[in-house]
Parts: sequence; C-alpha cells; structure tokens
Amino acid sequence: MVEFKYLSWPEYGNLAEALAEKVRSAGKQFDLVIGIARGGMPVAMVVSDHLGVRVDFINVKSYEGVAKVGAPRILSTLTEAVAGKNVLLVDDLVDKGDTLETVIEYLTRQHPRSIETAVLFTKPWSKAKPDYYLEVLDKWVVFPFELSEINRLIKSGEVVVENKH
Repeated sequence: MVEFKYLSWPEYGNLAEALAEKVRSAGKQFDLVIGIARGGMPVAMVVSDHLGVRVDFINVKSYEGVAKVGAPRILSTLTEAVAGKNVLLVDDLVDKGDTLETVIEYLTRQHPRSIETAVLFTKPWSKAKPDYYLEVLDKWVVFPFELSEINRLIKSGEVVVENKH
C-alpha cells in the first residue's frame, strides 16, 4: 500500500515560495534556473521569478505510474546555453535520485560553472542529496496538478490507498 500526502494549490504555492526564499536567502548568484519537467516546472518558475533570472526546462521521463520507476530518459533539451553559467536545477521532489543524477550528468557535459539543486521534498532513501529542500518525506506526494491522474489509478485498482490525507 502507498501512503499519500495530498497538497492543495494554496499549500503548493506556499511551498514553492518557501523554497524560493530559502534559495534566495542563501545568497548564491545563479545565471539560470532549469526546471525538470513536468513536476519541476511550476516550482522553477517561482524560484526564477524570486531570483530574477532566466528559466528553462528539461523534459525527463522516469515514472510509469505510482511507484513504478524506469530508467530516466531525457526527452528534450534546453534552449538556453549552460556553459560557464551558475545553474540551479529545480524539481518538485527527489525519490531515488536517478533523475536528478541523470540531469546533472547531462548538464555537466555542457560545462556550466556550477550546478546546485533545489526541490520541495526529498525521500530519506534518495542517493542524490539536493542542496536546498524543505522536507524529508517518505510518502507519495500528490501535487495539485496530478490529482485526477491519481484518482484514476485509485479507481482502476492499480493503487491501494493507505490514507487519503
């Protein structure tokens, strides 16, 4: 059984703002924020807005359902040049860490000056340790933009819910 943590839009917005403030208050200057699509896109937009820097996105697929993870694959690339820039890589959460590691590897080959990472949540078992995060959490987080998807999986019986809030 999977235990879920459901987030409302207001909660999600508050978390994105809190992460942006955590990064901003650390004082490091970034040239580019890169969000990992899909979940990192809204968070990256908030963070880039707070930092006053450009934002770009990289599309990576690894989940094939709830808790069904395949090898991360980069499906699209960036439009911004990364070479020589201080990059902040942003996602909604880090589970095992494979996606974060894959994207860092990919970006490193493009010779940025530095890469740091920021996420809302990290799992206790993750092998990738983000530089900035808000909470270590062992539940499946249901973000407000994926509520219908989760409800379809629950209705189909593919996912059994331990708690709904």
